[in-house]
Amino acid sequence: MSSKLFEILYAFQPGRTRLSLAELTRITGLPHATVRRLVLELVQVGALHRATDGTFTVGLRLWRLGTLAPLTVPLRSAALPFMEDLYTALKQHVQLAVREGTEAVIVERLSASPAVDVVSQVGGHLPLHSSGVGKVLLAHAPEEIVQRVIGDGLPRLTPRTITDPQRLGQVLAECRGTGVATVREETSSMADSVASRIMDADGNVVAALSVVVRSGTVYLRAVTPTVIASALGISRRLGWTPRAGVR
Repeated sequence: MSSKLFEILYAFQPGRTRLSLAELTRITGLPHATVRRLVLELVQVGALHRATDGTFTVGLRLWRLGTLAPLTVPLRSAALPFMEDLYTALKQHVQLAVREGTEAVIVERLSASPAVDVVSQVGGHLPLHSSGVGKVLLAHAPEEIVQRVIGDGLPRLTPRTITDPQRLGQVLAECRGTGVATVREETSSMADSVASRIMDADGNVVAALSVVVRSGTVYLRAVTPTVIASALGISRRLGWTPRAGVR
């Protein structure tokens, strides 16, 4: 029963935040009667909210529970001042991501309306092999994760996506050495990014910070030192010191 409840809750995704009973039935593959009964129970306890048009959204109580995730609360609090400074200075997308399995999850993003269109949004996922934050997180992930990403295939999202495992391995090695990943139109056409790692008090890379810009509008090497400094500032707020190193 609990697994069916989670199937219903996981049906809600970025870009799919309001669903009807029929849509929930289709997405989950569960019987309509089962979905209806479970959805009404979730509404009753505040996990889902029923709108006047009969559609459902994530309820306030469930949202409040999600904000208590142990990593994202201190991470977002530490990162926001630095992200706001980057956003104010560059007027571009600034995003913060953590790794979940073989994907990067955006936990915070600040965006300017005239900035380039991007595929990511808060709560959304990005591929580890082609995005700036993804490359940083993959470079510092356990070897088994790297091999799983490669084993699952490296989809060519744009003509510039790196799909050769050997070349990707070289890029990840460079990233481990510098702490920076620079991506040019690998996930989305016309979108470049610079990302840097964020460490906790023990030196573990727990997140990545990036700036996403329209291709050709910003000299990426000029932006890189600022992104690195911001990521290090966030790391220090999480308790990191140079003595802890990087793991």
